Amino acid sequence: MTFIHAVLLGLLQGITEFLPVSSSGHLVFAQEVLNISHEGDIYFEVFVHFGTLLSVLVAFRKEVSAIHLALGALLRNPRDFVRLYNANEFLRFGVYIVVGSIPAAVIGLMYEHQIENLFADPKLVAVMLMVTGLIIFLTRFVDPKRSAAVGLVSSIIIGCAQAVAIVPGISRSGSTISAALFSGVSRENSAKFSFLLAVPVIFGATLLETNALISSPPSLSRLLTIAVATGVAAVSGYYAIMGLMGILRKRRFSWFSYYCFVMGILGVFFIG
Repeated sequence: MTFIHAVLLGLLQGITEFLPVSSSGHLVFAQEVLNISHEGDIYFEVFVHFGTLLSVLVAFRKEVSAIHLALGALLRNPRDFVRLYNANEFLRFGVYIVVGSIPAAVIGLMYEHQIENLFADPKLVAVMLMVTGLIIFLTRFVDPKRSAAVGLVSSIIIGCAQAVAIVPGISRSGSTISAALFSGVSRENSAKFSFLLAVPVIFGATLLETNALISSPPSLSRLLTIAVATGVAAVSGYYAIMGLMGILRKRRFSWFSYYCFVMGILGVFFIG
């Protein structure tokens, strides 16, 4: 992978991670078009995802700080859980994030190697991208209340959607935001929960691959390549988050379905 390839893929990751068009699917397509070897690319995948994690932490720094403080108060007074849970909306939000993260964590750990193999099949990715398009298209028929918040049941449903999105081509943001909208959560809260729900999963995956990176480190030049791509992904990811929040407020989320359909069809016929 050349330095230019790293910049392009980092930019692509940052933009597509939060737009509902499947970042993993676009990375697979880009790797095919640019003729980049898939061998060892799991490191690159994980660390550019870490770049997008930084985007979330910056974009929602107030919410992240409030959730951190609320969880800290709970750890200091675990016997006071019920009172704190009922009194603090950020503690509830933090609990829902933990609950929603469980399905993807379980699936990811149980089927890690099978999932990695799916990235080598561009045709499958293209088909899954069209499935993403269908899911997003159906959101045009829902109209949740403007202030509706995430609850325990909806967090479980959204978490299951995130687990399904482990399959490349299924957009994580597309499936989780759609699941939230189908559950009656407001557009803004759906996006906010979707983005924050990515934090534990991406952080956990990064830790797992960091161990592998330490035991079998790449060359210094490859580390530099990964670092540059991570930075590009972080910056572009931040602006993608801001853009999608605006699109959701304007009720244009379902428009992304047409893009997914077109890219999926092109992938089936012209890639692989």
